Amino acid sequence: MKVLLLNPPFLKRFSRSQRSPAVTKSGTLYFPMWLAYATGVLGKDGLEVDLIDAPAHGYDLDYCFKRAKKLGPDLIVLDTSTPSIYNDVEVAGKFKDEFPQSFIILVGTHVSALPDETLNIDKRVDAVALYEYEYTLLDLAGNLEKKGDLKDVPGIVFRENTGFIHTPGRPYIENLDKLPFVSTVYQRFLKIENYFNPNALYPMVTITTSRGCPFPCTFCVYPQTLMGRGFRLRSVENVVDEIGYIVEHFPQAKAIFFEDDTMTVNKKRCKEMAELIIQKGIKISWTANARVGLDFETMRIMKEAGCRSLCVGFESGSQKVLDNMKKKIKLEEMENFMSHAKKAGIIIHGCFMAGLPGETKETLGETLELAKRLNPDTVQFYPVMVYPGTEAYLWYNERGLINTSDFRKWITPQGLHNTVIRTEALSSEELVRFCDDARREFYLRPRYILYKLRQMFTHPHEIPRTLKAARTFIKYLFKGSDIKAARSKEI
Repeated sequence: MKVLLLNPPFLKRFSRSQRSPAVTKSGTLYFPMWLAYATGVLGKDGLEVDLIDAPAHGYDLDYCFKRAKKLGPDLIVLDTSTPSIYNDVEVAGKFKDEFPQSFIILVGTHVSALPDETLNIDKRVDAVALYEYEYTLLDLAGNLEKKGDLKDVPGIVFRENTGFIHTPGRPYIENLDKLPFVSTVYQRFLKIENYFNPNALYPMVTITTSRGCPFPCTFCVYPQTLMGRGFRLRSVENVVDEIGYIVEHFPQAKAIFFEDDTMTVNKKRCKEMAELIIQKGIKISWTANARVGLDFETMRIMKEAGCRSLCVGFESGSQKVLDNMKKKIKLEEMENFMSHAKKAGIIIHGCFMAGLPGETKETLGETLELAKRLNPDTVQFYPVMVYPGTEAYLWYNERGLINTSDFRKWITPQGLHNTVIRTEALSSEELVRFCDDARREFYLRPRYILYKLRQMFTHPHEIPRTLKAARTFIKYLFKGSDIKAARSKEI
């Protein structure tokens, strides 16, 4: 059984596998981590596999066809996203024409949320996989090889006659330690220099230490459409072993990015992991997605173990707005968190959103003032993006606050994030304008500019990361977003 796993061609450097897929202003490009995990599971079981990440490597459709012909796949797996879904389905159809004997299946957050609607786009697509899909694909490959009944494969939706069959749901993977190291797949198929996250030193390797998130935030897409709300953990020993593997096999890597939804949920585990890294003498910088609430002592040990920075969702300066989105944090906790981080020497990337339920001009002002008061190392201000399968999408859709039903308009023609929502009090244009103005007001403060110059002078290792992000970001900082492009005509 031969399996091709494809992150399909679309726009240049389109970051499909991030939570809000787009071509980003900072040049961010995520590893195709979930496809890579699936590649590892299939390869470990003895299947012949190939993984192609077309956007990262600049591959076009012809190249993908040529490489696929060398493999001769029986099963072709294509990743998808909401803004690229029509492109992704079209590519899948073209692969079916080119390889009519292959079984074509789509994976990803969008198809998990809208399986029937996706299959209705093009009859050449055979099936979609729902939610976490590594072992779904492994079961499917075995079923196809023995010409079994697809109804015996949990976790898929497939065509039968004029309708669709939904097989029983597949339980989430509980023992994450049995998964192969995703970094071994990167080593075989990818070039880490093609990927970038401005929150980590460059080049970096992205892995995960857990899956799922126990918090009920309404907008977060992975827990609601891919990995679930249950918080499942790799053992500390397994994670640290992979860190050691990366240090040994990727000598060019300057950092590791832990792309968990929220790695720091369990503070005791964070300490244990940090202590084991220190005990083993592993030296590498690392960054993680974190949540407000870490204490100083935990941060101190994390810093000693190599934690350079944390990416934190502060979201809003209004307690009412935070409560409306079910964030489950208090404003005073943010202040304490930043105080601990600065004392520990960990730099913070702060995320702030505009357009959440209950948003007004006054609450937006509170958000900007909070950002300046907290004063993280870097920030992002962006209108909330809503995706099918999330509570947020349902909330805006039910109130007629989504400007279009055309998922292509979730991004601009250039691939940048588009603003498809409005609030009861604010238009899409007002939300975009606030984010542009807030970005400029934060970054163009003399205090901030002096801080950045001092940081690069005293920590020269920060220079490549800062300059790489700045190349594209500064253009958008002064130019702003294309508000006309963000405005949809379809209501």
